[in-house]
Amino acid sequence: MSETTPQHRAKRPRSAIAGPYGHPFHPILVTIPIGTWAASLVFDIIALASDDPAPFVVGARVLILIGIVGAVLAAAIGLVDYAQLARGTAARKTATVHMALNLGVTVLFLVNLLLRWSADDDEVSIVGFILSIVALGALGVSGWLGGKLAYHYGVRVADERTQAEGFR
Repeated sequence: MSETTPQHRAKRPRSAIAGPYGHPFHPILVTIPIGTWAASLVFDIIALASDDPAPFVVGARVLILIGIVGAVLAAAIGLVDYAQLARGTAARKTATVHMALNLGVTVLFLVNLLLRWSADDDEVSIVGFILSIVALGALGVSGWLGGKLAYHYGVRVADERTQAEGFR
């Protein structure tokens, strides 16, 4: 693979904050919002079934906040990777949709958090609960696109010569 092709550039970090070659930071950081937002939905479900929902309602709120902070960090690093993708390529178009969905999901969880802060701790915000389900559905689609970027297009994945070293 030529050192100057768009595909080669997509595999190499633009700066050290994106992570070293073959070990990008963005996929690691996305586990924060994915995990905390999924856990917040579990807390909502437990709160709906609980005689004392307050600890779970507050816990869900805190988890959503942690997820928003994690999403901002993941987005910042993802943007560095995005900048390496050549315009007009299928990888760039996929990454644009991936990014737009993630920004939309983050906005939904921000609205969700604001609704929950204005609600009582003694019951689950049904609107917040529904927003979580919708946002997590969109996050699943975005995650599928992120997987396509890494596993299908090889964005920020070591090139085949490096990968072949593991099979010698």
